[in-house]
Amino acid sequence: MDVIKLLEYLNEIIETSAKVPMTGKVIVHKKETLEIIEKIINYLPDELKKAQWIVEEKERILSEAIEEAENLKRENINFLKKQIENHDITRQAKVKAEAIVASAERSAKSIRLGARDYADEILNQLDNEIANKSKTMMINLKKQMQDFVVDLESSIDLNSDTIRENIKELRDMK
Repeated sequence: MDVIKLLEYLNEIIETSAKVPMTGKVIVHKKETLEIIEKIINYLPDELKKAQWIVEEKERILSEAIEEAENLKRENINFLKKQIENHDITRQAKVKAEAIVASAERSAKSIRLGARDYADEILNQLDNEIANKSKTMMINLKKQMQDFVVDLESSIDLNSDTIRENIKELRDMK
């Protein structure tokens, strides 16, 4: 028997076997079915087995090649990074970048110092203005106090004079 006849016979066994109601399953004779499958396997040509081995080897070789390609890719990227870092343009760019950073730091320091000096100048002007206003206010306050004292003294003197006159009149009234 050849493989095709065995497969047709296996198909016939499955088609003519008793069916399990409402499940779509069939009941087959296990021993007979396994014997047919074993005969089919034995009749398969060696080339089919070799082809299966070749496919498995191809998959293994492909996976190894892919892994090696990834390793080479990583190595090349690392190599290129080192080449770029060591290239004159990269070094010049680093020097230029450092110069720009240094210039920016100097500018920032200059701006900070200028801002500090400006704030110091404004605060000194404010302090002088407050001192001048304070002196002016104190002078005005002293003058107002003196005027008040003079007015108070004259009022007290006037009232004292009136009281004395009233006392004299009372004494004279007898």
